[in-house]
This record gives sequence, structure tokens and C-alpha cells, in this order.
Amino acid sequence: MRVEGQLVFNSAGLLLEGALKGFGLAYLTEGHVQPYISQGRLIRVLSDWCPPFSGYHLYYPSRRQPSPAFSLLVETLRYRGK
Repeated sequence: MRVEGQLVFNSAGLLLEGALKGFGLAYLTEGHVQPYISQGRLIRVLSDWCPPFSGYHLYYPSRRQPSPAFSLLVETLRYRGK
């Protein structure tokens, strides 16, 4: 079926599959696409607009009483960064 207009996906897997089938550009993390770039199935475009990921950045509006879930997330990210 031919459909006019934009094609929109709501998951990284479908977005990757669409790019592999030649439907257009996909904006995904390098971890998702590196094997396909290495195989020559995908090419990187706009590399000047894709800075390397420097790590996680968190914002929490109040340090007084962080929720237990937020505290656990912070500790998990600190542990993974070591």
C-alpha cells in the first residue's frame, strides 16, 4: 500500500528496520547502528551534528528530599561510571 506523507516510527527497532530498507534517515545511538555501518549496510550522515556521548546528566529540582527511586538511580549511574 502506498501512503502519502511522512513515515513515523515509535520504536528504535522499527526505525532501524526502516533505515535498513531504505525508507530514509534514522537518528539512533551508535550502539544500535555500528554493526550495520561496519557491514556497509548503513552510512553515517551529518557526523558534525553527532557529538560523542559524554555521559549521563541529571537534573533534580530539590536536593533536600530526593525520592528513594531517584537516589537509587544516582547510585547506579555512579557505580556504572567507575
